[in-house]
Amino acid sequence: MSDPTARFRPLGRGPSFTLGNKLERVAFALVWLLLARWTPPQAHRWRRWLLQRFGAEIGAGARIYASVRIWLPRNLRIGADTLVGPGAELYNQGTIIIGPRCVISQRAVLCASTHRVSDPDFELVLRPIRLGAGCWIAAEAFVGPGVQMGDGAVLGARGALFENAATMGIYRGNPAVLLKERRFNPAG
Repeated sequence: MSDPTARFRPLGRGPSFTLGNKLERVAFALVWLLLARWTPPQAHRWRRWLLQRFGAEIGAGARIYASVRIWLPRNLRIGADTLVGPGAELYNQGTIIIGPRCVISQRAVLCASTHRVSDPDFELVLRPIRLGAGCWIAAEAFVGPGVQMGDGAVLGARGALFENAATMGIYRGNPAVLLKERRFNPAG
């Protein structure tokens, strides 16, 4: 895993990432393009296996679509029976941890890094994201750097979450605000 306290200066002295990091990402991108990107939707087991070869921790039954974009697999942990939908982007310069039974809907973005705006070189700061069990990130929503979502939390379509989300909270808007508490209907 990358050091969450690591800092890089994209406009400053030296490269933002090591040559080894860059080569690892290029190798993964080529493997994903050649062996996963074209696969049918049902090939989830194959795509899990490929991601695991690059250091991702993927739980049993997780479904990751071929069009998902992942920056660095070794910075990714996905729980069992989680779905990462078509076109989702996991921009995991920092670590992203997604609990079991979560849904990351189509074209949602999880971004685990930011830049220090008080630095003239825009120092890169890695800020891990953690989603508890049973969370749902709806279509085209954005989860910002350092956000933690409690178990069962929901972020509505096109919402942008920059603060932590409470357990069983339903959030919407940009910036996202708590709408109400999620409750399960015992009748189904």
